[in-house]
Amino acid sequence: MDNIRRKVLNEYAKKIEDGAYSAFIDGTHNTNLAYKPEFVSNNYREGRKVLSTIESELLRCEKFYISVAFITLSGITPLLQTLKELEMKGIPGKILTTDYLNFSDPRAIHKLQELTNIEIRMYMADEAEGFHTKGYIFENKEIYRIIVGSSNLTMTALTRNKEWNTKIVSTEDGEYAEKIRQEFQELWSSENTKRYDQFMPAYQTAYEVSREQRRIAKKAFQNSLAIDLETYRLKPNSMQVGFIKNLKKMIKEGKKRALLISATGTGKTYASAFAMREENPEKMLFIVHREQIAKQAMASYKRVFGNTKTFGLLSGNSKNYDADYLFATMQMMAKDETLQHFERDEFSFITIDEVHKSGSASYQKILRYFHPKFWLGMSATPERTDGYDIYQLFDHNIAYEIRLQQAMEENLLCPFHYFGITDLILDGEISQDESFLERTDPAERIRQFNYLTSDARVDYILAKAAYYGHSGDRVKGLMFVSRREVGENLSQKLNERGLRTVFLSGETSQEKRENYIERLSTDNPDADLLDYILTVDIFNEGVDIPEVNQVILLRPTQSPIIFVQQLGRGLRKANNKEFVVILDFIGNYTNNYMIPIALSGDRSYNKDNMRRYVADGARVIPGSSSIHFDEISRKRIYAAIDSANVNDIKLMRGNYENLKFKLGRIPTLRDFDEYGEMDVLLIIGKCGSYHNFLVKYEKEYKIRLTERETRVIEFVSLKLADGKRAEELLLLKHALEAPENIFSGCAAPIQDSFRLNVINYLTNEFPTGAGKKKFSDCVLIQPNGSGNGDYNLSESFRKMLGDPEFRAILAEVLDFGLYRNKRDYSNTYRDTKLVLYRKYTYEDVCRLLNWEHNEVPLNIGGYKYDPKTKTFPVFVNYIKDESVAATQQYEDIFTAPDRLTAISKSGRTLTSDDVQNFLRCEERGIAVHLFVRKNKDDKVSKEFYYLGRMFPDKTMQPEEFILPGTDKTAVRMYWKLDVPVREDLYEYITEKEL
Repeated sequence: MDNIRRKVLNEYAKKIEDGAYSAFIDGTHNTNLAYKPEFVSNNYREGRKVLSTIESELLRCEKFYISVAFITLSGITPLLQTLKELEMKGIPGKILTTDYLNFSDPRAIHKLQELTNIEIRMYMADEAEGFHTKGYIFENKEIYRIIVGSSNLTMTALTRNKEWNTKIVSTEDGEYAEKIRQEFQELWSSENTKRYDQFMPAYQTAYEVSREQRRIAKKAFQNSLAIDLETYRLKPNSMQVGFIKNLKKMIKEGKKRALLISATGTGKTYASAFAMREENPEKMLFIVHREQIAKQAMASYKRVFGNTKTFGLLSGNSKNYDADYLFATMQMMAKDETLQHFERDEFSFITIDEVHKSGSASYQKILRYFHPKFWLGMSATPERTDGYDIYQLFDHNIAYEIRLQQAMEENLLCPFHYFGITDLILDGEISQDESFLERTDPAERIRQFNYLTSDARVDYILAKAAYYGHSGDRVKGLMFVSRREVGENLSQKLNERGLRTVFLSGETSQEKRENYIERLSTDNPDADLLDYILTVDIFNEGVDIPEVNQVILLRPTQSPIIFVQQLGRGLRKANNKEFVVILDFIGNYTNNYMIPIALSGDRSYNKDNMRRYVADGARVIPGSSSIHFDEISRKRIYAAIDSANVNDIKLMRGNYENLKFKLGRIPTLRDFDEYGEMDVLLIIGKCGSYHNFLVKYEKEYKIRLTERETRVIEFVSLKLADGKRAEELLLLKHALEAPENIFSGCAAPIQDSFRLNVINYLTNEFPTGAGKKKFSDCVLIQPNGSGNGDYNLSESFRKMLGDPEFRAILAEVLDFGLYRNKRDYSNTYRDTKLVLYRKYTYEDVCRLLNWEHNEVPLNIGGYKYDPKTKTFPVFVNYIKDESVAATQQYEDIFTAPDRLTAISKSGRTLTSDDVQNFLRCEERGIAVHLFVRKNKDDKVSKEFYYLGRMFPDKTMQPEEFILPGTDKTAVRMYWKLDVPVREDLYEYITEKEL
């Protein structure tokens, strides 16, 4: 072995030994996580999935080898985008599976074999021996990372199940790596192992026979029980149980109306049927907006009630008036001649499906006419954009609410695999904003239309649809387009290529719609089948096609609500459907930033949160679903996030109106959090305070404060309402009742270490520069004159508290801040008031590190030492703007989750005071704290993630050098973090943005 290779292996060996010591001897020992053995399991709440670990290793390996007993289509589908990237890079892989139990899906095996970089073989196991391997081997230069445990290549094993796996790291000379490579090679070359062309024909037949036998056995079991298995299994899910309980309580309390807000696919119709079974009304009316939906609802009720009730359909094609339970279209029911058939109190219960449409005149006519004992409204998205208050119609009574994220957590929906795919670039053209058809330039309209319907784009869409595939034996797909003209043309071109598609619009008759849906959903081989239905938006809601296994989005994301509605078309569970594939073709749309909002359900509109979800959504999405973006689409979404105006007052007012409608009153600060609306801190940041917002935009809000009172509310709202520290809040809350000697009398004593900081903050001595002038009259406390160091409320502030309205507003802000502190900032790090992985501004850091005075960002300049507190915060902008001057292009970089290489300011040498304070921080008792943000494009929050303390890495020597392109010296320093950065955050920060 040559000396260079031996030296490299020795360096790896030291890292691996260090990692093993941390993993198996002393868990408190800090080490490079890249070389540390790791327990690999599924826990999305902590950003962990076996799938994510395998994807990460695939993306950084040079070769890979996989040996698993079972491979399913649902298991490889979330890996398809990663595997395609490896194929493009020429990264070779070998995958070994088995015919054991005839379980592995031939479709999955065939799809893997189609990738030119992968060779797949099958070990033909005998009954006595079996084959149960679950191992993943990733080769990268001299290093092997190996995952062995319980996870096969199946969807639930990689994402949801309780799986135990261990990832170890070894050099190629390590015995473990050598033994497992040897075992793999023996199996791969065994006489029992067959190549794809050798095993597939016979295995395909064996698999089909086994599947048919399982189907026959299931049918025999059902027949032996002499019971409809579906009826046997029909029982309320968790949402339906909660809804029934709450509805019974409301009825008992004498309430007459209620809303059920439930994500698409969670079973609203069955929920209402189960509730009716509990209440057992003599007559019930169920109102929908389309005949097909009425038929589907009636079928669901029949499954619940059997022959205990009579059921009837009232629509343009059916005139049944006399059934116990009547299912009617709104259009038919709103006619005068129809209403005359019924007494006003004829129905004990009336349910309106998709109730967000009930603002229309026809619905209002029905609502005015009938007087049932109870009105029930149901919707997945009751929010409206026209200012109509749906909640008011139902007295703001919400019987139950479950949104997409919770529904996924409770396994109520079919798992989905979302792929954000770059739309085709053709002769420099790409899909732009959908408003192109309204443009005045005819040539521009024609050019964009020709792009959207070009043969090349059609072929591109079909190629992606075929590659990412679907669950089940044949595709049953929906395509959403932006315009009728586009949909009609695309359908024609798809049909010319041998597919069976139709385009549906609002003008398509009900009879034709039902026929097309039946052709799409059926498995009858003798039927005139459809592969895809194309539409603009008529399937956004209300249509129940559980069999849909692929949804293709060929339009901009107009809003998170519409996105979720269209996504929801594929989320209903169905027999022989394990998952649904969502293909989103992403062009240069200004609203691309709405995609991560819709997928995550996070309405904070925090740009960094949006970026993190694009980067790491697959880790944290509940259940077996997954999210993937290709590199270019990710870049486009990042660009849309950067340019998005999340500080738009129109957006804030819309979110406020939605919440007000839901509550039936002016929301409190806490309401925004409790009901999942926009983060109210955005409103405070925009308007200075929630009070200011209400004064300007809420007609019902009559409170008016003096100019000084207004400024104090602004100060407390802007500086303290986020709850990043509790002391000021507790002190002021206590002082509302006891304004004298407030420090000594406070129930939560203020520690001496930051008492002066608190005093300066509440006397306006903390700010510097323009910040001091802004709140110059917000001096809230003053010395009590006794000389004992205690304080009273200032006279001006005490006078303000005499105003009961001011006092109430202040108390609400203080309580909100304390609630946020308990929720977000109670788990502090070491002896600080900081919380790991929370985000802080420059001012936050100066305050929470107990500095006497704030420092303007320009003075901090990356870091600044405070000798009184002996704290030295380091601020890192991880991705530098290319326009930054050469002297400021500091190449701070993580080399591992617990290692950071950082560059000093320009003009520093090894003997500079600040460099010496860094290098000798431990012996001098200086605490160096690390704060990192990925980039500084977010002009709203300007916050950094707190990553804890760090210490000089004594295994590396600091280096003095000349900054490239300058004559200035700087020092390269090597740091070791006290706590390694959490995996999901580390990958987000270090990921390169294209």
